[in-house]
Amino acid sequence: MQNTHSPSPRSDQPAAASQAEASTHFGFKTVAEKEKAGKVAEVFHSVASRYDVMNDLMSVGLHRVWKAFTIGRADVRPGMKVLDIAGGTGDLARAFAKKAGAAGEVWLTDINDSMLRVGRDRLTDKGLLVPAAVCDAEKLPFPSGYFDRVSVAFGLRNMTHKDQALAEMRRVLKPGGKLLVLEFSRVAKPLAPAYDWYSFNILPWLGKKVAGDEESYRYLAESIRMHPDQGTLAGMLETAGLSRVRYFNLSAGLVALHEGVNLG
Repeated sequence: MQNTHSPSPRSDQPAAASQAEASTHFGFKTVAEKEKAGKVAEVFHSVASRYDVMNDLMSVGLHRVWKAFTIGRADVRPGMKVLDIAGGTGDLARAFAKKAGAAGEVWLTDINDSMLRVGRDRLTDKGLLVPAAVCDAEKLPFPSGYFDRVSVAFGLRNMTHKDQALAEMRRVLKPGGKLLVLEFSRVAKPLAPAYDWYSFNILPWLGKKVAGDEESYRYLAESIRMHPDQGTLAGMLETAGLSRVRYFNLSAGLVALHEGVNLG
């Protein structure tokens, strides 16, 4: 995997100008890096209250199967410390907390406070009091080597600097700890035309009718296409310092679960 670096700004250019040159994608649009986090935040502030309903409709309930597979691969045991990043409405954190038990420690985190509030409230309603924190995956506020497991489900593709976020996830893992990344990926080629039609016609329509937000779901469809494919993401985990990297294609590659181990 080849690393590319932006050229250094000329010494006679002001710092503000060099910052303005840094850009990234927001769906199919190109935006300034410093603007992306705010734009992603707007999307999830908008959809938070209807997020689970839309997940069930968009995936025909399959997201529950994908998450169950991830929970099984995590193999959380009593007493373990687990960090769920971009945990949203708390599906994974709830399952991890039950498996870790009273002796364990499961953190629910998200960069978006609207999503985090929904997740925290749902866990509380289930009688699970877990620590929750608004935090940026690219700058995790946890000590190195603290967690036995780190998970991120359907959140990595929204991060501006995915390589930096993956490096942070590896940093906070104990030696022998496992990272699990569940994310939309590249569907099998024969299914691609039908999937594209569904993504760019049905998803925005559902977003408009159910969540009252067509554009946010158009962005979500676009963000999937901009996310690295299975092989590229596996290479990124290795570059971040993880070993024993492997991935599992789910639903013909519509979604993939990547995992890697921090060997210290």
